[in-house]
Amino acid sequence: MSTLNNLLQEKNIKALILDMDGVITHTAMIHAEAWKRMVDTFLRKRGEQDGKAYEPMDAEKDYSAYVDGVPRHTAVRNLFKAKGIELPEGTPEDYTGKETVVGLGNLKNMYFQEMIKQGVEVYEDTVEWLKQQQKAGRRIAVVSSSKNCHDILQRAGLERFFEERVDGLTAATEGLQHKPAPDLFLETAKRLNVSPSETAVFEDAPKGIQAAKAGNFALVVGIDRGGNKAPLEESGADLIIQGFENA
Repeated sequence: MSTLNNLLQEKNIKALILDMDGVITHTAMIHAEAWKRMVDTFLRKRGEQDGKAYEPMDAEKDYSAYVDGVPRHTAVRNLFKAKGIELPEGTPEDYTGKETVVGLGNLKNMYFQEMIKQGVEVYEDTVEWLKQQQKAGRRIAVVSSSKNCHDILQRAGLERFFEERVDGLTAATEGLQHKPAPDLFLETAKRLNVSPSETAVFEDAPKGIQAAKAGNFALVVGIDRGGNKAPLEESGADLIIQGFENA
């Protein structure tokens, strides 16, 4: 029996909470591409106005440092502050692409929505493992900071696996803090009617690991799909796996 399955049994785990991007779907890469397209387009225009050359967004490093696991508008602020650019906040009525935090966030989301229309790639090892966990009678939920979580799951045909979904829309309506605060995970456990002490969390981002540890979940598993092991360990993951196949 695998190390992961051993731990699930030893700790009497009744419920599983999985992050979406990077754990269930490949959408982290689509998000990063949409962010880069928005940021680089703005920086070229701003550079012409300011008479200077701004360094383009690094889709891997900048996404990990400033975007992954945080709300969209916070990510806009983070990215441009790192470039030395302060943007006005704007209002919810701002048109897509207006040079405000809201307008540029809307532009990024428009690019993302265009991209997922062509399909969403899933991690097949995760899907097969979820099927096994359903048969074992464990309750399963998905957590995401994205407001696009429902659309992504629907396009990927994965809705049937999850009893509950807590995402960016939930956070906005319920006033929940985003990772590294534990709110999203605690709300999910509450909706599943389980305690953190009988729940395992699966995350690929350091902020997500920190959030799960802060919520005192029984088992916090880091998913290292490539080169992310050290930050996951430093954030306190109880176990790190490269995927669910033979985990």
